[in-house]
Amino acid sequence: MLVNIQTVESMPFAENSYILWVEGSSEALIVDPGFEPDLILDVIRQKQLTPVAILNTHGHVDHIAGNKAMKTYFPDAPLLIGSGDAPMLTDPMRNLSGPFGFHIVSPPADRLVNAGDILQYAGMELLVHEIPGHSPGHVVYAITAAEPPILLGGDVLFAGGIGRWDFPGGSQQQLLDGIRTKLWPLPAATRVFPGHGPSTTIGTERTTNPFVAES
Repeated sequence: MLVNIQTVESMPFAENSYILWVEGSSEALIVDPGFEPDLILDVIRQKQLTPVAILNTHGHVDHIAGNKAMKTYFPDAPLLIGSGDAPMLTDPMRNLSGPFGFHIVSPPADRLVNAGDILQYAGMELLVHEIPGHSPGHVVYAITAAEPPILLGGDVLFAGGIGRWDFPGGSQQQLLDGIRTKLWPLPAATRVFPGHGPSTTIGTERTTNPFVAES
């Protein structure tokens, strides 16, 4: 299955939002809409896509700031987030917008997801893995039927790095353990699309990432 992915970088935190659709289909997923939702809307219009779900990997403000706009334009598209991060959507202090002076809230989730859930949207099957450590209920979404497989990884694993663990509810040990137990078993060719920075692959990070590479 060929899955198209369009990256939209949203300032001021250089956050990656993603739009995904299966080749030949007009149905799309929106992942982690950030502070510049108009850029996402531009892609949706240019590609003539119809969003059918909005996925959040976690509840930090740079990944949820566009939720309200997306739900306004696409009210029938359910908003999903991991159950552990759901309270962050509507609490500016928990989603870290309050400390930055933004005080941004999102609509509440339409559906909460948990480890092992299998989602069916836009012709894609997504497997949910829960990897806390950057946030208490951080989840990632794996599309194993894509060629090559895809991981929508949020702020867990980066090209040459890992997510911060010094935010409230963070844990370095949980983050490291989650990467090793949940992500390293994925096929080496799996393309990782992180919340910041360039894409990478599981194989590359498994062998070269200075924080978690297998010795």
